[in-house]
Amino acid sequence: MARARNSTNEHATDKIGAAIDSAGDRLHPGNDDVAGVSPNPATNLLMVDVLMRSGGRLLRLGLEKGLLGNRYGGPAAKEMVEQRSMVQTLTSYAVARVATRSVPGAIVVGGGLVAKVLLDRSLARRAAQRKGDRTLRKRVEKD
Repeated sequence: MARARNSTNEHATDKIGAAIDSAGDRLHPGNDDVAGVSPNPATNLLMVDVLMRSGGRLLRLGLEKGLLGNRYGGPAAKEMVEQRSMVQTLTSYAVARVATRSVPGAIVVGGGLVAKVLLDRSLARRAAQRKGDRTLRKRVEKD
């Protein structure tokens, strides 16, 4: 069951949604029709959700392949990204979810990422690179 939010404790998405609603009202005053290709608002919401998730996934995978491609080459980078295990995928989803649900969650996740970077930097640069190389190569070799 969804929990009720206090109107003084608005989420960032509430503010964005209100701004979009206000812009629509200014563009078409008095028009209460459902925006979208279908007269059914649930269908329009589903379509927007699918499009946004698909676009986000394409962008994320492209960025990951691009970042790895400089060091390992295109084919190896592609395989490294696509051979991610279900546990790794679910872990990154859960961490991102915690980070975006609340300010304390963002602080905890951000602090963890900073700690990981500091740990990597405290190791000798070559040792950190070798460790990362081994991790990514294991992912490719599992196939």
